Amino acid sequence: MSRHLKRLSSWLGASLLLFGLQVATAGAAEPPRPATAIFASGCFWCTESDFEKLPGVISAESGYIDGKTANPTYQEVSSGATGYTEAVRVVYDPARVSYAQLLDHFWKNVDPTVKNRQFCDIGSQYRSGIYWQTEAERKAAEGSREALLKSGRFKEIHTEIKAASTFYPAEEYHQDYYKKNPLRYGYYRNGCGRDARLQQLWGTK
Repeated sequence: MSRHLKRLSSWLGASLLLFGLQVATAGAAEPPRPATAIFASGCFWCTESDFEKLPGVISAESGYIDGKTANPTYQEVSSGATGYTEAVRVVYDPARVSYAQLLDHFWKNVDPTVKNRQFCDIGSQYRSGIYWQTEAERKAAEGSREALLKSGRFKEIHTEIKAASTFYPAEEYHQDYYKKNPLRYGYYRNGCGRDARLQQLWGTK
């Protein structure tokens, strides 16, 4: 084979290899990107802690949602006059945990039988809620509530399901409070009777 033909053969081989790699890359499915979901189940310290224990959850951020004013402070929200409720924005990996699984986890960490309170915390700022961001989330949330009612476990469910409005992150000292202040957090959670009530509602975890 002449030197020219060898060069041509080598070039064709490299080109075909490159083309094959491009086709394979184009055909490969991209891994799902992290997604977010917003829930309220009373004290956001506890809600954050509960969700960050769930495999597939990347992080959870405490904040405020469904209120009247912009950039609310903790003092304003805790007054109960702003319309906001303490909530958590969950960042999760859809390849490891589904939105339906997040909903199941949410219900089992909330008392849906009460209105404008959760456990020892009383007021509209502690109401429970699911705040959907897509039509698929709305249908899933409403379907999960309907399934609970049909199960006969609860006669009424006061957890609201609403379109998500602007989520405002809480002050930095509230983020990961259960990690930063484990003794105070444990004392608060136990004293509030949260886990005892959850066991009454859902049984032993």
